[in-house]
Amino acid sequence: MSPSATDTSLQATDPTVYDAHFKRFASSSLPQTEQEWITRASDVAQILAEDVTTRDREQRIPEAEVALLKSSGLTKVLGPKAFGGGGQAWNVGYQVIREVAKGDGSLGMLLGYHLLWSWTAHVVGTDEQRDRFQELIIKNNYFIGGAVNPRDSDLKITSEGEHIVFNGFKNFNTGGVISDLTVLEGVLEESGAHIFAFSPTQQSGIQFAVSLSSITESQVYTKKHLLTYAQASKPVPNGLLSSSVKIDRVAVPWEDALGWDPKLKKPLPEVLEIPWATLLLPTIQLVFSNFYIGIALGALDFSLKYTKANTRAWPFGGDNKDSASDEFYILERYGNFFAHLRAAEALADRAGIVIADLYNNRSEKRDITPQERGEAAEWVASVKVVATDTALRVTAGVFEVTGARATSTKVGLDRFWRDVRTHSLHDPVAYKNKELGRFALLGEIPAITWYT
Repeated sequence: MSPSATDTSLQATDPTVYDAHFKRFASSSLPQTEQEWITRASDVAQILAEDVTTRDREQRIPEAEVALLKSSGLTKVLGPKAFGGGGQAWNVGYQVIREVAKGDGSLGMLLGYHLLWSWTAHVVGTDEQRDRFQELIIKNNYFIGGAVNPRDSDLKITSEGEHIVFNGFKNFNTGGVISDLTVLEGVLEESGAHIFAFSPTQQSGIQFAVSLSSITESQVYTKKHLLTYAQASKPVPNGLLSSSVKIDRVAVPWEDALGWDPKLKKPLPEVLEIPWATLLLPTIQLVFSNFYIGIALGALDFSLKYTKANTRAWPFGGDNKDSASDEFYILERYGNFFAHLRAAEALADRAGIVIADLYNNRSEKRDITPQERGEAAEWVASVKVVATDTALRVTAGVFEVTGARATSTKVGLDRFWRDVRTHSLHDPVAYKNKELGRFALLGEIPAITWYT
């Protein structure tokens, strides 16, 4: 159904609000060192933090904020320098995601998904496809979304001449509305084999279903409709950036089927039937952990400032202080949060180096063993457990050291907990604990799944 004058329509943020920053980034070159990239990400996080509470309440399409990510160069951090990218390793990419999430958890998440989907051809594509799509993405500064929710039924793929045609439905399509390309994944009906492919987002066959009420009413929009109506400054429903998506006869050339022989129409075993082809899973799991940690660090920083400026000392404790910042329990809580987040960061950095080393040292031959892949996945699982537990504890616990007035929606402290709690429920951490238990006790590496 197309939007009409009676629809509840859509609102996007206005890119012109960041014009001064666009000009500043346009006049400077991309960062060159690891520290320069982290500094650039911190700069972007501070810009996003200025109005994140307002944007969180208004639930707009973050068209301006994604434009900011693009103009800053952060979307290119992993791209080959030969095509104009940053040429950084994944351990730097993870730190960049974490920095952005400190200022705006949702934008940290979107950047993380973009970097992962931009990397798809590195893992399941041929060398030629990897280079071709990296050049396409980096030179055009494209933003990438993905219709690859493994909890839903697979998209169905049929072979029609020189094209494969995708059909189906996915309940989640993170970042799709503001993406330039969408990663599709489905099953070829003739063989039952999986295929990944990139496709332009702005086309009639990719339709985003936006909920208009808390029960069942919805409307279907293409990206063009969404952004046209958004620019008219009308209200947007909650959950848009992870809205469902209908894929209706989206055709992709066989030569773009990642890791497949386009002439024989068969998967290339040297690309897809090796442990290397499963590395997207631990790679994205570590993306999740880094934006959880970033959100928690953002909550801690926000709360420290709030406590200094607004929290009142408790007058009935027996050891009364003039300032809340001198009270024992507040100092103790903040010290505990600080220590646990430092430990989580250190573990995340260690796991980031493990993943980066695989890509840096083994990309040419793609010759990792199942054991090496499994051990890397358990480093990532360890971070997931610590990051989830710590982020939930910190983002909920900061209310204990800020006070009742900090629960007001106008303060915006609640957004940190909501972001971590919502996303972490998609992948219950209890299963990571069990998986790590089998690894520690029995020496078993995890079975490869969509979440391991």
